[in-house]
Amino acid sequence: MKAIRITRPGRPDVLEVADVPDPAPGAGEVLVRIRAAGLNRADLLQRMGRYPPPPGTPTDIPGLEFAGQIAGLGPDVEGWSPGDRVMGLLPGAGYAELVCVPAALLLASPPGLSDVEAAAIPEVFLTAADALFDLGRLAAGETALIHSAGGGVGTAALQLARAGGAGLIIGTASSTKLAAIAETGLPMDAGVDYRTESFGQRVLEQTGGTGADVIIDTVGADYWEDNLASLATRGRWVIVGLLSGGDVSVDLRSLMRKRATVIGTVLRARSVDEKARLTDDFRRRFLPAFAADEGAPARKGPEEDPGGPALRPVLDRVFPFAEAAEAHRHMESNRNFGKIVLEVN
Repeated sequence: MKAIRITRPGRPDVLEVADVPDPAPGAGEVLVRIRAAGLNRADLLQRMGRYPPPPGTPTDIPGLEFAGQIAGLGPDVEGWSPGDRVMGLLPGAGYAELVCVPAALLLASPPGLSDVEAAAIPEVFLTAADALFDLGRLAAGETALIHSAGGGVGTAALQLARAGGAGLIIGTASSTKLAAIAETGLPMDAGVDYRTESFGQRVLEQTGGTGADVIIDTVGADYWEDNLASLATRGRWVIVGLLSGGDVSVDLRSLMRKRATVIGTVLRARSVDEKARLTDDFRRRFLPAFAADEGAPARKGPEEDPGGPALRPVLDRVFPFAEAAEAHRHMESNRNFGKIVLEVN
């Protein structure tokens, strides 16, 4: 099969198309023919030699999510058949024509969505759902502050926060991406241009001084002080990314006074069992809410809100498989609004 290999740590031009052996499914696994693979910032870090995959996963083939068709079944797999359209999470090796996946991590691709659209769902929507609800414990009527609101996780988190009943959703992004959020109709009640405004002050203004109950933080160090100022008493601050680094000086007294919770999380390094529980919860609560296109009515919302809004992946650009290096350059430029996807022919 063909795969995109990292020939050595470095810039995007270290990625190349190569012939590698076909994988064979083991017990409880399925063989999937990949039609599209989503890009994530973890792929960039792996390419640079700064984020190795978990043991047992190829170190030279990036890719954390996919969509495609089942090509074969390993022993002890039930409920799936060759030809089924599926999507899901991977610890790596998604930039390839074939991949073996534990059956417990598969999701059925939503009817009406293309493989390219489906490939833009798993990593960002499961990350956002886990951060908002499992870790952040977002409740109906609460305020959510979503950083990098125009990125993959951000556009997913905006939608899921509304589907989960958030009373007020505040997003931070550049002015260009804030305008794109408005134009595409994503649910956001207030936007803050991080380049020109203090979001800490704006959040307090928007909430009457009480602050955000849940913060989804993709930035890290540079946002520490404003996040702390923005956080409500007994608020939950979930750190899912470190775009600006991870070294901070912490005033623990402020956290103590607010009786706040700061939670760090990663998805890639979790066990198959933990990912399977997260996948099953997402399948039950949110998968039915995906609509075929922007104008489609909601089919069925989460169990807590059967008539809730439709969910949809937000696509920025689709690159041919052989142009993975250019796709990485595009992500590094930080110009993307939503997801970047590789189409595998």
